[in-house]
Amino acid sequence: MRRISFAWAAGAAFPILLTLALALVPVWAAAKGATPAASPVARTGPKDLILATTTSTQDSGLLDVLVPMFEQQSGYTVKTVAVGSGQALELGKRGEADVLLVHSPAAEQQYMAGGYGVDRQIVMYNDFIIVGPPNDPAGIKGMPSALDAMKKIAQTQSPFVSRGDDSGTNALELKLWKTAGIQPSGSWYTESGTGMGDTLNITNERNAYTISDRATYLAMKDRLDLAILVEGDKSLLNIYHVIPVNPANGRDINAAGAKAFEEFMLAPATQTTIGEFGVDKFHQRLFTPCAHDSCGIEATPAAAPAATPAA
Repeated sequence: MRRISFAWAAGAAFPILLTLALALVPVWAAAKGATPAASPVARTGPKDLILATTTSTQDSGLLDVLVPMFEQQSGYTVKTVAVGSGQALELGKRGEADVLLVHSPAAEQQYMAGGYGVDRQIVMYNDFIIVGPPNDPAGIKGMPSALDAMKKIAQTQSPFVSRGDDSGTNALELKLWKTAGIQPSGSWYTESGTGMGDTLNITNERNAYTISDRATYLAMKDRLDLAILVEGDKSLLNIYHVIPVNPANGRDINAAGAKAFEEFMLAPATQTTIGEFGVDKFHQRLFTPCAHDSCGIEATPAAAPAATPAA
């Protein structure tokens, strides 16, 4: 990754350069992939419910449909904190969220093993995709293996934008690099330290490659000059779970509201809404409902779908 350096000068220019240097520190941190901690959300009443969730559920527009449904049915007011899954789990650990909707299975399992969650239920799944410039300078289009595609991106040093935010997407990317025996670095590799929507915009501006969840990409596709180049590899499966936070994690955790939200996400009517979301516009599902592992995806994760077709 590129680093910002400063040529220090003496005399009257020094204060000016010092001010400039301090102003650029946040920019340098973002380029390094430093992700600021999510700010706590204030609880203002017993009917407030703090939902910490991955940015993909927000950027895809799914929460814009589900949250009003839940509020109308339950009487709770949802305060959403959309961050990477890693940050969402940390909010749960600190008792700064009531319920989580996340997609980082390994981190979730550690979270549950630590006693931070009351329950963990599968809600839905979609898949990750590797997107990039339509002219595909790395030559990865149609490759069946995501791992081989990542190796080729590194070998050709084609520009790649990482979320760099401890999200589920970032965890998958890092797992692929580790499996490939590659430590990505250099001017071709950038960590955005941002959510999925912003990372896609940065990737688009830099004519680069990135890993995205399918739902966010499809929701933003008309504003991007990025093509789906690799899809369907079983390693690209993307599973979402709902986790009510353990009330012992902090004061004033809304355990009843968290349970109500979990039950809502698993309810047949909500599952139908999840399955229908986006079909009218994209002619395919953005998310496949899978309450109680009804789809069998966790029991036998044989392959990720190239797309999640409408029923």
